[in-house]
Amino acid sequence: MEVKKAEFVCSNTRVDKLPAPNLPEYAFIGRSNVGKSSLINAMTNKKGLAKTSQKPGKTQLINHFIIDDTWYLVDLPGYGFAKASKTSRNEWEKFIRRYLTHRDNLQCVFVLVDSRLEPQKIDLDFCYWLGECGLPFMLVFTKADKQSAVKSDANIAKFKKELLQWFEEVPPVFLTSAEKKIGHEPILETIDEVNRRFVGPEPEERMPF
Repeated sequence: MEVKKAEFVCSNTRVDKLPAPNLPEYAFIGRSNVGKSSLINAMTNKKGLAKTSQKPGKTQLINHFIIDDTWYLVDLPGYGFAKASKTSRNEWEKFIRRYLTHRDNLQCVFVLVDSRLEPQKIDLDFCYWLGECGLPFMLVFTKADKQSAVKSDANIAKFKKELLQWFEEVPPVFLTSAEKKIGHEPILETIDEVNRRFVGPEPEERMPF
């Protein structure tokens, strides 16, 4: 699947103010500075769609983008940014969790993990929480161009091993590089497959007059 059209829809912190849940939706989230905005821009072939920054924690809202008028891509605030106050982190965490657990049309959460690092507790804990909530997720390892394939594969294997302590099986894994545009097509193909099976909400019955 090739993205031909990608447009910003809205930024929000309130689930009740988000677009109507009539299209399939996919959320992207990860630690700050994991390369989420760069990945989104590369996937959609639209430079500047998601705002990139050298400062962790740039994204602080639920950002909705509509892709080819058929599905939503959602850019969620990164977790683990050091410079935000504890109060701010708690508030952002609340609305992120509220969104993830109450958004009826959310099909999958793509959890972004830096492939250069060995398993980080914050990433593992978030995956465990998703599992406890019964939320489907897939793993996207980023920045593959920054090191050898052998090193990336070793870190991915370690991450999988950690997950298998809690999960019966590991969710699908993608290895990507925004700079080299590696690994995006398999993600888009997966989204396309899920889109084909999506069943929208039943239309509300109108009361007879």
